[in-house]
Amino acid sequence: MLALDTGTGTQGLLYIVGPLLVAALAASYTPPVALAVTAALGLVGTVVVAFAPPSRLWRPTSSAQTPAGVARRLASPGLVLLFVSLTGIGFAIGAMNVRAVAIAERHGQELLSGILPTAFSTGSFLGGHLYGRRRWRSTTTDRLIGDGTFFLAGWLPLVALPGPYAAPAAVAVPGVFLTVVVACAYVTTDSLTPAGRTSEAYAWLILSIGAGQSARTALAGRLAEQPLITAALPAAGAAFALVVLLAARRRPAWQPRRRGRHAGRQRR
Repeated sequence: MLALDTGTGTQGLLYIVGPLLVAALAASYTPPVALAVTAALGLVGTVVVAFAPPSRLWRPTSSAQTPAGVARRLASPGLVLLFVSLTGIGFAIGAMNVRAVAIAERHGQELLSGILPTAFSTGSFLGGHLYGRRRWRSTTTDRLIGDGTFFLAGWLPLVALPGPYAAPAAVAVPGVFLTVVVACAYVTTDSLTPAGRTSEAYAWLILSIGAGQSARTALAGRLAEQPLITAALPAAGAAFALVVLLAARRRPAWQPRRRGRHAGRQRR
């Protein structure tokens, strides 16, 4: 179910439609128009979420209501290693928009700046959907490392600097495995987190991916004139994540206590 929520829900659809909409507006009108529409849509979405019943009805838990058994310490070596590995995942995907713009300019096709992120998100959408349709007998840790390996392999063809028609297909391949990696990371986080601290741990998970994305985006801007290096950096980030995951797997805390069977339904 986490795979469906992460990659094939409303958020996944927004990542597919959003880049195409921005690219189309920028090509048909001007980039400031695309920026203004994006800001307006973001404002509308924020207002809708803020005034939705779950947001209006939510109240923070007081200290008197906090369960007595909640652990004071969240961080553990196994959890820290997981979050460190996720910075590599974020680093791998962080320059997608910058890279897409550079490829579009090099080939003189403005719509590529939207098509490439959409292809990546479409791969993620399909990967999460396929993953969530079946139950898995392997452990969550095994799937996390296995899909992390495929995620790394998926970035390698991009080092060859594929042309404007091959690039969308090449970008979609690592996207297929992104949702699975993130879904397994959520389940692993849950298994390594003390009772009562899960929401906080999930926030750190998102922060870890976001930190890697920010670092990669900033670096991509500085290396925009060196396409070979920028094309190899996503694979470097994925390789870093895989190395850290393999190191973390040796820790006793990473030996699974439950299978984490978070598939949506079994294939009939």
